[in-house]
Amino acid sequence: IVLRGRGADANIMVGETLLLLKQNEKILLFPTGYTKLQDERLAMVDLGAKPENGFRPEAAHLEGGRSHLEGRRVVDRAARSSLSLSDCADGAYSETEPMLSAQEGEEAEAEEEEVSLAMALQILLPFLLAGFGTVSAGMVLDIVQHWDAFQYITEIFILVPALLGLKGNLEMTLASRLSTAVNVGKMDSPIEKWNLIIGNLALKQVQATVVGFLAAVAAVVLGWIPEGKFQMSHAVLLCSSSVATAFIASLLQGIIMVGVIVGSKKTGINPDNVATPIAASFGDLITLAILAWISQGLYTCLDPYPYVSSLVCAFFMCLTPLWMVISSKHPASRTLLYSGWEPVITAMLISSIGGLILDKTLSNPNMAGIVVYTPVINGSEENWWPIQSSRFSTHLHFHCAPGEVPDEAKGCYYPCRTFFGSGANHRSAQVLLLLVIPGHLIFLYTIHLMKSGHTTLTPIFMSVYLAAALLQVLLLLCIADWMVHSMWRSGKDPDSFSIPYLTALGDLLGTALLALSFHFLWLIGDQDSDVGD
Repeated sequence: IVLRGRGADANIMVGETLLLLKQNEKILLFPTGYTKLQDERLAMVDLGAKPENGFRPEAAHLEGGRSHLEGRRVVDRAARSSLSLSDCADGAYSETEPMLSAQEGEEAEAEEEEVSLAMALQILLPFLLAGFGTVSAGMVLDIVQHWDAFQYITEIFILVPALLGLKGNLEMTLASRLSTAVNVGKMDSPIEKWNLIIGNLALKQVQATVVGFLAAVAAVVLGWIPEGKFQMSHAVLLCSSSVATAFIASLLQGIIMVGVIVGSKKTGINPDNVATPIAASFGDLITLAILAWISQGLYTCLDPYPYVSSLVCAFFMCLTPLWMVISSKHPASRTLLYSGWEPVITAMLISSIGGLILDKTLSNPNMAGIVVYTPVINGSEENWWPIQSSRFSTHLHFHCAPGEVPDEAKGCYYPCRTFFGSGANHRSAQVLLLLVIPGHLIFLYTIHLMKSGHTTLTPIFMSVYLAAALLQVLLLLCIADWMVHSMWRSGKDPDSFSIPYLTALGDLLGTALLALSFHFLWLIGDQDSDVGD
């Protein structure tokens, strides 16, 4: 304010100030992504050259004003970024880069510990909410497995991982996209914010309807191939239940997700840390409850009113063109409307294989205990890697051009790269891994207190279960690191492409490891499948 409009001298002073800021950008927590922007702006401020046609006070006055405004923009944006993006720094630019003195180095180390503690606290509450949501979902599945629809149309179990996977394919993808949009400033304008939200919600409804239909087709095929039996009425019921469940659950969870993102932005919480766990919190419970209710209702109407299932399926499918028109209004969602199908459909097919494993495991009466733990182990892992994947994606959007990756991510991948280092993403991976065993112990004890499930919590069972859960999260965090950087290197947006694949792999790994664990427990004599029936 003092320097503005003071002529050439002020112009030089503003330029020197910008140069000083540039030289001290590490101290001022400037994100590295703004270095090029600062260089371009500094180039606009001529510090030593003289005008060819003599001095023009008006030009100097205007240039000084523009330089001052540009300088203020650099400082303002840097200040905002140092708060919201401090946890997106890499190893070279840590959140609090220490100076050379020992005292300041100790202060920086203490500040890093505070950042890790703050990160853990931000993650812990959404994680516990998400975990209790998956515990509730497991208890619901344990109850509804005895309903007539699940008893006589066992292919519904194949639908369960695919429909629960939509939470990761769609809800968490939406959460990651909107979290990145918040952090890079794309939601600062109210008009742009609501265009982005409405376009993404409409896109999600299109994807939910189509993927729900394809999941039902996959369930029919996977159920028909081993048994060799096919009933048209059961196939139509599966399609209706799957499409209606996917549509309703996706709409409800999408609205909740938008509220979480907007609320996080207003309260100053990094949405990367809270959005995806909250997306996982009640997603499984809502989806399973809707699937059970609709499936049982349509099964009741199957004999007296056989046309009801067809009408329900046709109604939701006819809404698809409307959602396509709405989503095509926004450029970002219009692009994904044409190019975002590959990961979602591939993930659905992978999740369906996990559903087939669950269906065949439940066909053995000795494995009844797996039901209550399947949503827990699959839902809990979706609290870990989406946080890390979203943080990686935000970091890449800020610090790297598409097709380029940081130096430490170049070359062949090795697992130590994910967990060992001084960067914020390394600390978040360590925090997430350390929360796995305490979190699952809480969930197991909750199931025990609720007297649910079919398995006693013996030390052997808990050890085998925790080993499977830890191995699953360890693999997924490593896969997330490799996949996000690989997709960015190939020019794809990790927010839209990595999470569906990771969700499906998590469901497949979780179901397979849990099935192997129960088979192992049965072989060594831990056989009490009737407990809590």
